[in-house]
Amino acid sequence: MNTDILDPSTGSGSILDKPIVLSLNRAWQVIGHRTVKQALIALNGGSAGLPPALGVDVAYPKLEDGSWNFDRPLYLNPLPWDEWIMLPVRDFDFSISTPKLHVRVPTVIVSTQFDRMPVRIPRVTRAAILERDQGVCQYTGEFVGKNGGNLDHVVPRDRGGRDSFENLVWSKKEINSRKANRLPHEAGLRLRRKPMAPAPLPASATVREARHPDWRHFLAACG
Repeated sequence: MNTDILDPSTGSGSILDKPIVLSLNRAWQVIGHRTVKQALIALNGGSAGLPPALGVDVAYPKLEDGSWNFDRPLYLNPLPWDEWIMLPVRDFDFSISTPKLHVRVPTVIVSTQFDRMPVRIPRVTRAAILERDQGVCQYTGEFVGKNGGNLDHVVPRDRGGRDSFENLVWSKKEINSRKANRLPHEAGLRLRRKPMAPAPLPASATVREARHPDWRHFLAACG
C-alpha cells in the first residue's frame, strides 16, 4: 500500500485529486474508484456522469493503548452530506478545510441511484497481452515471463497488422528477433493457439489493490 497517500498531513490541494475513494453501487457492490473531488461532488447531489451518493462512515474501535483496530469495523454507516460534515476528524483521517468547515474526506461512497454493475473492456496494452498469455511464448510454449519476452505482431505492422488482441501475442525475445517482419509460417513458426480478446470484466474485478485500509472490508466481499 502506498503509505504517502495515507499521510493525513497531505494538503487539501493535493488530496482532492487522489483516487482513494472506493465507489459502490446501490447494492453495495464495488464498481470502481473516484478521486476525492469526484466523491465530494457525488455527496453534494452529483452531476453529469457522477450519480449522487452517500459517504460511508467506517467506524473502528479504539484500543486501550490509543491505537485503532482496523481489522474489524464497529459499523458501516452511510450518511448524507449534511450529516457527513458533522463527523469528527480522527487522527488517521484525511481532511479538507474551508473558511467555515473542517471535513473528513470520505474513503468509501455508495450510490443512492445507480444499481448496475459496469463492465470494463480491457485496453490493448503490453501488460494486458502479458497477463492474457500468462508470460508464455505463444510460439514455443515456453514460460519466459515479463523480462524474457516481448510483444509480437502476428501480422507485422508494415504488412497491415493492427495493434489488437487478435494480432498481438507474447513471444520469447529470440523468437521475436528471428521472426522479424515475417508471417509465422514464413519464419517456420506456428502459433500454439489463436489470440483472442479477453472477456469483458465486471468493474469489481478491476479494483484489486486497497488504496486505503477502509477498502479492505469491501474488496474482501469481491474475492
